[in-house]
Amino acid sequence: MLARGARLRHGFLEWTWTPVEPLNARSMLDAATSAAAKPADQPFVERRRRLSPAALDVVNQKVARAYSPIVITGIVRLADFALLSLVGIAVYVGYVMPLSGFSWVYPAEILAVAVAAVVCFQAADIYQVQLFRGQLRQMTRMISSWSFVFLLFIGISFFAKFGSEISRLWLAAFYFIGLAALIAERLVLRSLVRAWGREGRLDRRTIIVGSDSNGEQLVEALKAQDDSDIHVLGVFDDRNDSRALDTCAGARKLGKVDDIVEFARRTRVDLVLFALPISAETRILEMLKKLWVLPVDIRLSAHTNKLRFRPRSYSYLGEVPTLDVFEAPITDWDLVMKWLFDRVVGGLALLAALPVMGLVALAVKLDSPGPVLFRQKRFGFNNERIDVYKFRSMYHHQADPTASKVVTKNDPRVTRVGRFIRKTSLDELPQLFNVVFSGNLSLVGPRPHAVQGKLQSRLFDEAVDGYFARHRVKPGISGWAQISGWRGEIGNEEKIQKRVEFDLYYIENWSVLFDLVILLKTPISLLTKNENAY
Repeated sequence: MLARGARLRHGFLEWTWTPVEPLNARSMLDAATSAAAKPADQPFVERRRRLSPAALDVVNQKVARAYSPIVITGIVRLADFALLSLVGIAVYVGYVMPLSGFSWVYPAEILAVAVAAVVCFQAADIYQVQLFRGQLRQMTRMISSWSFVFLLFIGISFFAKFGSEISRLWLAAFYFIGLAALIAERLVLRSLVRAWGREGRLDRRTIIVGSDSNGEQLVEALKAQDDSDIHVLGVFDDRNDSRALDTCAGARKLGKVDDIVEFARRTRVDLVLFALPISAETRILEMLKKLWVLPVDIRLSAHTNKLRFRPRSYSYLGEVPTLDVFEAPITDWDLVMKWLFDRVVGGLALLAALPVMGLVALAVKLDSPGPVLFRQKRFGFNNERIDVYKFRSMYHHQADPTASKVVTKNDPRVTRVGRFIRKTSLDELPQLFNVVFSGNLSLVGPRPHAVQGKLQSRLFDEAVDGYFARHRVKPGISGWAQISGWRGEIGNEEKIQKRVEFDLYYIENWSVLFDLVILLKTPISLLTKNENAY
């Protein structure tokens, strides 16, 4: 991954907003923003890279949201443990306890059996999404492992001489009812996984860079694997000579490398795989400078390389060895933890802030005519355009929904109440609705900039290298850059560069604890580091 100070040029696209799906909380906010609809909805001309007809065919296909195999297998482990624990306790409560009363021995043994079963299932390698699709291999391994657990338990009971304290009927019932419950669970899981597979939720949507013979060999190797989750969307290549093929083993050429960024922002792409040899170092680096800003995994295929490293140096796509270059940030369980953090902490923060929001809304309404809330288009995850809500801090007739003109000190467009709520960031409180209801903002993340935010006459992505890399994660209400003093007016190049630098540091070093530290420091920062907020 790139270090904190890494800066790469990514200014070859000009981005503007396009309509997105409405917020789930829209009905709660329409009354407050209806008067601002006309100035806030003024569109501006959008210029985007033109994709080839083949690429547009892929882009226009309906794509379902992906499910993480790591999270699925983790949930199945938890489900196995909970199911077996419930079966054991139910049999104990229904049969043993009425006869002999309560004893801590049985619950302890039930938990021990449930833990041992999950460990044995893991050792038998049945926690694989691809294995969940089938039936015979999964069932035979599971039955064998469950039987082994009980034989092990009986053996330990015999040698420890406490077998006489355990009801044989309870033990037999636990084994057979537990086995029936596991089989029923796996049948339901098999149906779910197959349905998700048909919807494409378990596929890793992959594009190949390089449409020559190496690319063709790579596509053939990926397609030859049974039960592979790799779905090759197509290939990209800059070359127009005889080395570049129009199709690689049935995968169509979709465009040039410069088209990948636009393509990946219009459809779901999970993996970019280079079919170029490692010897093409200069060419690969030039391409990576363009692609590293995307929230996708990027790997180099090593299937044709003569130079071989130790096996642990590679990550494998089935049997195809690859070298990791960039990984998508905040994925799998990290994404689950951040989602829970946003919903739980954000919900509590919203409840606590409601009285303050009511007072601010009243002050805004009494101070100047116009709506209480202001809706603005801003950059979201992967450059999506999202609606962000704020308390209106400007006179309504001077509203600037695209932020084409930076707010400066003593700006005449800002109202009296607006100066106070901007200085204290109280105008940002309605964004809690974005966090809790729509989910297009996080509590913590890079601050979402307006889509026409400028440094002097240049858009931000033209003014700073690697600007779009800050959109590899969901934006947030507060962020590492903001509590570090880089908030408010962006009057020179250093300020926007520092924002991007601190945002990239946050992305590369994210943790729930880091989010919590930023949230706790945010009130202090608002009081001590607000000299640039106007």
